[in-house]
Amino acid sequence: MLNVGIVGATGYTGYELIHLIARHPQARLVWATSESSAGQRICDLYPTPDETQLSHFDDAPLARADVIFFCLPHAASMEAVARARAAGVRAIDLSADFRLPDPQIYEQWYNTPHTQTHLLQTAVYGLCEIHRSQIAGAELVANPGCYPTSVNLGLWPLARAGVLGPRVIADSKSGVSGAGRKLRLGSHFVEINENMVPYSIGYAHRHIAEMELILGRHMPDLQITFSPHLIPVNRGILSTLYIELDPTLSQQAVRDLYRSAYADEAFIHLLPAGQTATLRHTVNSNRVAIGLTPLPRPGQWIITASEDNLLKGASGQAVQNMNLMFGLDETAGLV
Repeated sequence: MLNVGIVGATGYTGYELIHLIARHPQARLVWATSESSAGQRICDLYPTPDETQLSHFDDAPLARADVIFFCLPHAASMEAVARARAAGVRAIDLSADFRLPDPQIYEQWYNTPHTQTHLLQTAVYGLCEIHRSQIAGAELVANPGCYPTSVNLGLWPLARAGVLGPRVIADSKSGVSGAGRKLRLGSHFVEINENMVPYSIGYAHRHIAEMELILGRHMPDLQITFSPHLIPVNRGILSTLYIELDPTLSQQAVRDLYRSAYADEAFIHLLPAGQTATLRHTVNSNRVAIGLTPLPRPGQWIITASEDNLLKGASGQAVQNMNLMFGLDETAGLV
C-alpha cells in the first residue's frame, strides 16, 4: 500500500486527488497540507466525509509518504519539491515548474528564474502515452498541463510520423475550473455565465511551450497559433486543431497512424469516422477522445480532442503517473 501526501490539497486538483486516492486499491492518503486552511479538516471545506486534518507544509511528515503530489501555483513548487527530493521522497508536480528542461525557456514563459535547476534534468515530463518507459521508476515527474495534453495527444501520431505540416491552429475551450479555485473577477458567475471568453490568444499562453516541447521534437519548424477560451461549464476541455498533412495521404492512412500509435492505450478513445469529440465523451473520466475529420481539399484536416481538465488534464494523469512510477496497473483507481 502506497502512502501518499498531497501539498495544496484544497484547490480543485488537490481535492480531485483526494477522491482518486480514496478509491485507489493500492494507495492511501497519510497527510495533506493547505497553507490557508491548516488546522481544519477536509470535510470542513468540502462536502465530503473525509476527516483528514490539514497542516502547514513545514509541519508535514515528508518521510511518511512514498510519493507526494504537489498542487501548488507555478513558481511555488520549486522549493517544496526540492525539500521532498532531499528527504528521498518521490514527487509528482502538477505545476509547470519542472515541465520545461531549459531554465531559460521557463523564465521566458513564467517571468521568474528557476531556483532548482539541478532537478530539471532529473524530471520526466509525465505524458504517459508518450513517455511511459521514462516515467517507470522516475523520482520526479512533471505532470503535463491540461491544454497541452489534449493538443499533444491529438497531434502526436502525425508529428511522430513526420507528416504534420508546420502550421497548427489550436482553438481550445475549457471549463471554468481550469482557472483555479482562487477568486478572480473573470471567473465570477455573472462574468462567465452565458459568455465565452478568449484569453492569452496568439502566441501568448504559457502552455505553448509544452506543445513545442513535445511536437517540436519531431518538427523543429512548428508554428502554433493557440487560442484558449473559458466557457460556462464546470469542467472539460475541447481542442479543435486545424492542420495540413501531406495531400497524398489517404484517409485510411491517417486513421492507421492513430490506430498504430494508440492501439493499446486504455485512456485514448479514437472515435469512428464521421464522429467528432465532445466534452461528454470524456468528462468525469481519465480518457482523451479524438475525432478525425478530413476536409474536401486534400491534406486539410480538423482534429478534435476532448478531456476532463481536472482528470486527464491534471489529477487523473497524476495518478496514472504514480501507477507507472511504482509498477502498478496503469489504470488502477481510474476510469
